[in-house]
Amino acid sequence: MFPILASIPRAPSTKMKFKPSNLLPLACAIAAATLWPGADAWSAVHHPHKHASSKHQAPRKAVRKTEAAAESAMPPLAAQTALADGAPALPAKAWLLMDFDSGEVLASANADEPLPPASLTKMMTSFLVEQALRSGKLKQDDLVSVSEHAWCRGSSVESCMYLPLHGQAKVIDILRGIIVQSGNDAAKAIAEHMAGSEEAFAKLMNAEAQRLGMTHTHFVNATGLPDPDHMASARDLAILARAVIRESADYYPIYAERDFTYNGIKQGNRNALLYTDPSVDGLKTGHTEAAGYCLVTSAKRNGMRLITVILHTPTSQARADETRALLGWGFGSFEKVTPFDANATVATAKVAFGKADTVPAVLASPWSVTVPRGQKVQTAVQIKPDLEAPVAKGAVVGKVVASANGKTLAEAPLVAQADVQRAGFLQRAWQHLLRIAGK
Repeated sequence: MFPILASIPRAPSTKMKFKPSNLLPLACAIAAATLWPGADAWSAVHHPHKHASSKHQAPRKAVRKTEAAAESAMPPLAAQTALADGAPALPAKAWLLMDFDSGEVLASANADEPLPPASLTKMMTSFLVEQALRSGKLKQDDLVSVSEHAWCRGSSVESCMYLPLHGQAKVIDILRGIIVQSGNDAAKAIAEHMAGSEEAFAKLMNAEAQRLGMTHTHFVNATGLPDPDHMASARDLAILARAVIRESADYYPIYAERDFTYNGIKQGNRNALLYTDPSVDGLKTGHTEAAGYCLVTSAKRNGMRLITVILHTPTSQARADETRALLGWGFGSFEKVTPFDANATVATAKVAFGKADTVPAVLASPWSVTVPRGQKVQTAVQIKPDLEAPVAKGAVVGKVVASANGKTLAEAPLVAQADVQRAGFLQRAWQHLLRIAGK
């Protein structure tokens, strides 16, 4: 409905005759309805941060009723695995909560079911760009050309960065266009720039997915536009998010940016939690009719970082609400435990045929374990048997395993704190005799 219709005078009775002057407002209203752009077209140009649809937008009340009906039609999906009690049931086709530090899945449902990932795909696209920037294969100021295949034609049915046809853009702007604006044109353009074609780029995406251990994922394109062979699982997307955070630290802050202006068009990040939860700093939203509303999020509170994946919720509001619920449960149900101080000697490793008989075994890096709140953690040390000199400082000599209630939670390597040089011939011979004698 257009507001101008409210100015049309109502007849006090059916017998009232219109004067010529009474027809003017009606004519204006008809002209406005004819010439005014549809709600989705307006949204795509002036509010690009909103997901658009090819159909005209229904009245607000009707939209709310439709979304409410869709949400009620999606049954809550209970946790199939959970390391603590009280995991929420979420109206989604798959969901997962992961501890960033260890990669441990704290709770999940349908974690390995391949599903359409929509624009969550662009996490892999941006990750490959970030890796190329880190290795020097790309430079931030390199110019990327926009082919007709990559160019967005101003359609209201897909998200765009609005790169100019046959124009050029810097790699760093393209990266922001992918992450913040979810631009299909940006993803296609960089794919062609890096691999020659989007099809060839998809092969790079699948090779990287294999390297990361994403076993239930197959990419066909750089955007996430629907294709029956384009799938990813919740677990795999969490693995990818963890890699982005860990390996692309220089560029990860872009995932928290709330808006980006390019080509005179300012667009907001579609991740609603960036505006409401200061602990959230990424990562990516996605939506198509086949995929539903999806969201991969990372948040850090009190030194603990969690990653959530929500796939195929019924509405954009639902994906935000269910992510909040999952993060709230995760941070409320788990805590970080540090079994050993960073510089503490965890064990003493015996060394054969060395100038020293033993070497202190220490943690290779600071180590903490995420466990259900109040749960007692046990540790067990395993040193390599028959360790012989020479042993270099920093060489792995064993590991320490943390467990609770008989379940292994995590493990960390132990390394030699110092060099152990190999003993001389006579000393080795004497040590050998002692070993034969059992001393």
